[in-house]
Amino acid sequence: MASTLLSARDLQFLLYEWLDTEELTSRSHYADHSRETLDAALELAERVATDHFAPHNKANDANEPHFDGERVHVIPEVRKALEAYAETGLSAAGMPASVGGGQLPHVVSSACSAYFQAANLGTSAYPFLTAGNARLLLAHGSPEQIDTWVLPMVEGRFTGTMCLSEPQAGSSLSDITTRAEAGEDGEYRLFGNKMWISAGDHELTENIVHLVLAKIPGGPPGVKGISLFVVPKYLLEEDGSIGERNDVVPAGLNHKMGYRGTVNALLNFGEGRHTPGGRAGAVGYLVGEPHQGLKYMFHMMNGARIGVGAGATAVGYTGYLKSLDYARDRLQGRPMGAKDPAQPQVPIIEHTDVRRMLLAQKSYVEGALALVLYCARLVDETASTEDEDVRRRAHLLLDVLTPIAKSWPSQWCVEANDLAIQVHGGYGYTREYDVEQHYRDNRLNPIHEGTHGIQALDLLGRKAVLDDGARLTLLLETARETVARARELGGSEAEYAGLLSAALDRTAETAAAAWAEGDPAVALANATPYLEAVGHVVVAWLWLEQLVAAHGREGGFYEGKRAAAAYFFRHELPRTGPQFDLVASRDRTVLDVSPDVL
Repeated sequence: MASTLLSARDLQFLLYEWLDTEELTSRSHYADHSRETLDAALELAERVATDHFAPHNKANDANEPHFDGERVHVIPEVRKALEAYAETGLSAAGMPASVGGGQLPHVVSSACSAYFQAANLGTSAYPFLTAGNARLLLAHGSPEQIDTWVLPMVEGRFTGTMCLSEPQAGSSLSDITTRAEAGEDGEYRLFGNKMWISAGDHELTENIVHLVLAKIPGGPPGVKGISLFVVPKYLLEEDGSIGERNDVVPAGLNHKMGYRGTVNALLNFGEGRHTPGGRAGAVGYLVGEPHQGLKYMFHMMNGARIGVGAGATAVGYTGYLKSLDYARDRLQGRPMGAKDPAQPQVPIIEHTDVRRMLLAQKSYVEGALALVLYCARLVDETASTEDEDVRRRAHLLLDVLTPIAKSWPSQWCVEANDLAIQVHGGYGYTREYDVEQHYRDNRLNPIHEGTHGIQALDLLGRKAVLDDGARLTLLLETARETVARARELGGSEAEYAGLLSAALDRTAETAAAAWAEGDPAVALANATPYLEAVGHVVVAWLWLEQLVAAHGREGGFYEGKRAAAAYFFRHELPRTGPQFDLVASRDRTVLDVSPDVL
């Protein structure tokens, strides 16, 4: 029976028929792998996600973590799932061999992770955050920090978090007030509060490694004065065993509409609840150089942004597959024009509007999966190519695609979940069916790791104009190469190539028009419509890429690809015209409206 988490057939197509993932195994960086080991990893991920993560998804939602004033309690199934994840080697699969990892290509480990996100978004958050924490320390930590903190995370014994936001600051990190006071022994003592900390406290693993942004007194103001610290829940003895409790404790938990299986905490640092070394203050260890913390943290934040997009994709995808199954089985109504009530009812998939909703979902979730896997493939290029120009181009493309990869799936895969509920009709918004929870879980992703508005400012305010627009120019050039290949094929591919070519021209022209006055306030007043329009253009490009890869191939799977692409080009891409018009006009409606009239 086919899985309703993800489509293994779609993953095979994207990884091997489109992205040529097998070619990576010919490179020295991935030489220990073959098609067989890549497939084995995917099959293992699907099995563990199905057997250990999916079964407690609804229990995780109904019995969210709670804090009794001393301890945070999580249902026992979460610990069992994380133990299975570690014992099967999946916690190490995508990590470098230098720390005991499997050094799996990132595009494959991303596909593996998507199974867990589809199965149980709440439980999958713990290893997801841990992997990002470990990768940051691998890039910017000292050898001692890697040995002390990364190795146990790779083994699955420790988990990790990222502690950025504060109650009074939110996304405005220049306004954080957590301070780090230097001690004579090279350690720091941290004092302050951090809000919205996913996986912030629990007893699922031996220890929790917090990566905390704080300011060293006397440093530069604003973001230039932010430093990064490792602050563990428990200090370690010299032999690496667990020592005394550090002065970091939960003040309470946040209770969200979705993602309810993930602990989300307000953490207090240095309030004196615990006194390591006999005094108050959370012991922290500086990562890298002072006042470079935000730069270091972007290593984790950018990975997390793409990971949020991947999670949104996975939850949208499983909702689509479940609504597809429902539509095939649910009998209701009769064909248009059939007036004899004695005639048998038909499956609702026979009704045109249900097929419309299913096709829309398919175009969103399969387009989004192509986007996040394409970004993962770019990570593999930067890690494994020996051609510096190829590495540079991959880095620039990934940079410009990151805000899109975070925001587009977080918007349109939520829309897919909305449509999945609609396909189920009255049953869709009852808790007996999974799609109700999927919508609530996924609705958080437009906010996680920077809202749409923040990603829009990044795209139009930085990525589109930085270095004379080098990133946006490269993206458009790359997409135009696809247009040229599609035109040579003729037929519908050539038709869609023409539509995409015009949209690519609008992407560049609109960015230039937005900045024509040179006033950032005017240029960025409509940054979000620009992000939404460019996201649609990028996904249209990746649908055309899939059509080129599927050209000449027969069978139901490929016909499904062609149908979803047709829907996207004919129903979705036209949305971008009015959005581009609005941005290019430098409309001042939202800029000039007085807060007093709202």
